[in-house]
Amino acid sequence: MKSSLKRIELTPPQILVLGFAAIILCGAVLLSLPIASATGKSLSFLDALFTATSATCVTGLVVVDTGTSFTMFGQIVIVLLIQIGGLGFMTMSTLFAFALKKRISLKERLILQEAMNQGSMEGIVRLIRKVIRYSLTIELVAAVIFAIRWSFDLGPAKGIYYGIWHAISFFNNAGFDLFGPITGQFSSLTSYADDPIINIVSMGLIISGGLGFVVISDLLEYKKLKRLSLHTKVVLSATGILIVVGALVIYIFEFTNAKTLGSMNWHGKIWAALFQSVTPRTAGANTIDLGSMRQASQFFMIVLMFIGASPGSTGGGIKTTTFTTLIGAMVAMIRGKEDIVLFHYRLGKDRIMKAITLTMIALFLVIFVAMVLSTTEDHPFLMILFEVTSAFGTVGLTMGLTTDLTVFGKIMIALMMFAGRLGPLTLAYALGPKTEKELYRYPEGKITIG
Repeated sequence: MKSSLKRIELTPPQILVLGFAAIILCGAVLLSLPIASATGKSLSFLDALFTATSATCVTGLVVVDTGTSFTMFGQIVIVLLIQIGGLGFMTMSTLFAFALKKRISLKERLILQEAMNQGSMEGIVRLIRKVIRYSLTIELVAAVIFAIRWSFDLGPAKGIYYGIWHAISFFNNAGFDLFGPITGQFSSLTSYADDPIINIVSMGLIISGGLGFVVISDLLEYKKLKRLSLHTKVVLSATGILIVVGALVIYIFEFTNAKTLGSMNWHGKIWAALFQSVTPRTAGANTIDLGSMRQASQFFMIVLMFIGASPGSTGGGIKTTTFTTLIGAMVAMIRGKEDIVLFHYRLGKDRIMKAITLTMIALFLVIFVAMVLSTTEDHPFLMILFEVTSAFGTVGLTMGLTTDLTVFGKIMIALMMFAGRLGPLTLAYALGPKTEKELYRYPEGKITIG
């Protein structure tokens, strides 16, 4: 007898949302086990859920110090969540499918297209192969360099373990670290503020993870194709400008601040300013005390965190291409031009509308949550706004608020991390009703703007 119940058909955005939620829940259960806790006692489920959300959404905000609060089992669970969350659970599923020589179905290709933020399914499986190959290669090279460097400080065994662990964390822009037992809880990379090797490798991982796999593929194939796509040109230009401008702003504002750059020598100041410019692009690691920075610097970092990384990457935020489109629209309007032109290409109206929509949803979300938390958390508003933006941008930087969050605050920040990782539009498509094409259009009207 046929069932009277209709089969529930999930859209690709809905599958992504449910898939990430399932991974987070599994991670929370594992992290709440006594074997995962350094004390031998179960971590509260809320704290385990918060940590699993932060790891899977590659954020880095933590309510307990990773290095001192978790055993090796717990740390391995966290780094696996980071790898799965950074590359995407569909990418990891595809990896297993490749290993089993299983065919990728049309439905799976649609989900991969949504996960990688691609405009079409053409070449999506080939892109996933490249994503896996590039990611593992970059992480392996960085892990070897880290292991050699940290072997001098920590010994060979711990140096190798720390090298592999942090290479995965930083490439996936997670920002988790294990230096709590060595340099103090929640210390991140502050003891390596002027170390050129740690700075260069860490920033290299953060930037390469934040550029997006399409851009990395374009760069590696440039020698053969002798050209770069418009997307790659925009991403590279925006990333370079934001890093340079960010470093200059932080260097200028913090130069005389004795609690941050003021006490460092000249090359330490340069490394620290450059690192703090790179890390708000959704990385989460830091080499100076962010809570001691001047308010101007902290607010500027909020702007960088809101912009975030690039599409199809391990990072969050509204993305560099969205920000560039908005700047292009402003310049075009000021110059009296109808079209936004980037590198001699005109952007389509649908791209512009999507950029505006994404930015407005993100802005409303950040402002609303910050306003709500300002009534439940007894802390300055700038600190709350910093935390909320960090969660939305899946950055992981904090001015010290995370450990003081109330139960309600932890839930709200966890939801922000989840929304930031999946993207506001993906969540809107997943939660909203299916739309049908309109059969008519209303007459055009005019209103006064400005």
